Amino acid sequence: MPTETWKKQLRDIHARGVAAWRAGRRSPTTLFDPTDLAFLGSIGCSAQELFDFIDDLQDYGEPDFETVLEVQALRREYFKTVMASQPSSHIASMHELPAKAAAVDGIAWLPRLIVKARLKLRGEMPADLMYGCGGDRPFLRRMNMTLPSFLKLVWDCGDDDRKIVDAVKRAADHA
Repeated sequence: MPTETWKKQLRDIHARGVAAWRAGRRSPTTLFDPTDLAFLGSIGCSAQELFDFIDDLQDYGEPDFETVLEVQALRREYFKTVMASQPSSHIASMHELPAKAAAVDGIAWLPRLIVKARLKLRGEMPADLMYGCGGDRPFLRRMNMTLPSFLKLVWDCGDDDRKIVDAVKRAADHA
C-alpha cells in the first residue's frame, strides 16, 4: 500500500474515532468498525492503542494526530520489516515493567519508558499500558525528545540500554 494511502486511511479512522468519542462511544470496542479494525491490524496498530491516543487527545489536548502518525509510521515499518507483518503472540504483563520510580543514572521513568517503547515496537502492549501516556509525554519534553524520536532511538539501539540512556542524557543536555 502506498505511503500516502495508508496515512490518509489512518487520518480518516482517527477523525472518525474522535467524532465517535465526542458522541459518547468511549471504548476501543465501540470506537472503530470492523473495516477500521482490519486496516489497523494490517499496519500493526491495535484498537486499544489508537483509542488511547484519541482518548488522551480529548482529555489532555495531546498527542496530536501528526505525533500519532509518526509513532505509527515507525511501528508500521517495524511490523513490516522486522516482524514480516506477523503479529507477536506475546502480550506483556504489567508486572514485567519497571516501576515508575525506577531510575537509571538518576533518571526516574526512563527504565520503564525503554521497556514500553520496545513493547510498542513489537505490538506487545497490555491493554492497561500506553506508549505516549500522560507520564511519557512530559518526561520526553524534559529530555528534549518526542514520542517518535524516542521510539526510533530504541529501535536503532536494540537491546543496548546504555546506548539509549547516553543518548537521552545528551538530548537533555541540549534542552
